[in-house]
Amino acid sequence: MSIASESSGLSQARLGRMREVLARHIDDGDVPGLVALVSRRGEIHADVLGRMAVDGPPMQRDTIFRIASMTKPVTAVAAMILVEECRLKLDDPIDRWLPELADRKVLRSIESEINDTVPAKRAIMLRDLLTFRLGLGMIPVFPARHPIQMAIADAGFAPGPVFPSFPPDELLRRYGTLPLAYQPGERWLYDAGSQILGVLIARVAGTSFAGFLQERIFGPLGMNDTAFHVPQHKLSRFATSYGRDHATGTLKVFDAPATGKYAAPPVFENGSAGLVSTADDFNAFAQMMLNGGRLGTERILSRPSVELMTSNQLTPEQGLGSELLLGASRGWGFGLSVVTARDDLCHVPGRYGWDGGYGTSWYSDPCETMTGILLTQRMMDSPQPPAVFADFWTLAYQAIDD
Repeated sequence: MSIASESSGLSQARLGRMREVLARHIDDGDVPGLVALVSRRGEIHADVLGRMAVDGPPMQRDTIFRIASMTKPVTAVAAMILVEECRLKLDDPIDRWLPELADRKVLRSIESEINDTVPAKRAIMLRDLLTFRLGLGMIPVFPARHPIQMAIADAGFAPGPVFPSFPPDELLRRYGTLPLAYQPGERWLYDAGSQILGVLIARVAGTSFAGFLQERIFGPLGMNDTAFHVPQHKLSRFATSYGRDHATGTLKVFDAPATGKYAAPPVFENGSAGLVSTADDFNAFAQMMLNGGRLGTERILSRPSVELMTSNQLTPEQGLGSELLLGASRGWGFGLSVVTARDDLCHVPGRYGWDGGYGTSWYSDPCETMTGILLTQRMMDSPQPPAVFADFWTLAYQAIDD
């Protein structure tokens, strides 16, 4: 554990409270282990608790976790690099690069049969992918009852903890068989935008998506453990992933390090949910964002690009249905959520970031010059943050001492 000094504006006594409360979640069996990191004004406090697996070795500061949807903001940064180089434009149609999604048909209404469509009023644009307003994605109606939800599941994109693993061209072909649920730009729908965005970036860059991320983001930022799989020599640092067995209430293995989905390079480098990382690796990314696109001597993006990415891009009408995931006080920027109203201790307008469904959370607060990262290996049970998330964020903000 590293202790933040007084210059960080964090109370050491109150940071001690963080360790005590988080330890209770491990003692109660909620999570096998965790790494919690709070950074403010360039100084870092980290708590490393529990084990990498039930009855496994102790958790380490450099343990590797599946960060799931915390991948989305990384993908958005990669897209903005291409925008800054004028290789992509936010409001140009993506048809040139993704012909599978050209000339879209749109459902007459969300309840319509799959073939009851009208022509799209315009093409899908890069901005639509970044803001999740392309017309494809998760329909927030449970249990599923609309024909489009059945078609999405049949195409291999049903919501859940198992992500698509098709080759990129096959992924685009499958999305191309679906009508849009809404007109481009009309409504926020979760997830599909980042999957498709990763394919777009690879095609424009003329390299693999992983290769582009390594060259333009991970390498410059020193994110040496962030990738789409964990090589053999790092498996000893890779945490086991667990889900809750609802029949027994106990934790069961979802993904094992040596035999699971991340032990070899994937067929699909998923820009929505495919990365693994460590607390310090992701903190490097977070500090780059908080510093307006720069970390040390490395500039990844311009400050205006970061400001655009971290500004709410949704009108109230576009955000209808997003409440399941965003709640009442968050909008969406480019690949991440943005707090729009103060209704909780940690909900500071302008705070941005996102969670990962496999048990991770990251947010940065420009107002407080603070970043928090919580990495656990227990999958979330619902869109509502688990108790350990809520406690971590309460504890991070209560530690502010100026």
